[in-house]
Amino acid sequence: MKTAIEIIGWTGAALILGAYALISAGKLRADTVTYHLMNILGAAGFVINSGANGAIPSAAMNVIWIGIGVYALLQMRKTTAARRGVT
Repeated sequence: MKTAIEIIGWTGAALILGAYALISAGKLRADTVTYHLMNILGAAGFVINSGANGAIPSAAMNVIWIGIGVYALLQMRKTTAARRGVT
């Protein structure tokens, strides 16, 4: 179980760092679903790993990070629906 938690944590780190690297390299835009999903899934990996290791401040920060990403996706969905004339 400990190995699985470590793999989840490292995968989360790779997703968040990958998203940042892709943004920095101009290969990904911050207003894309891909960017936000990478951050949400990466933060979820950190929540699992941090929580399991008792790093509560890190786990809490990543729960907030997930909330920000979910909010951004919902705003994107709302904007897309408005452009299509859907309410």
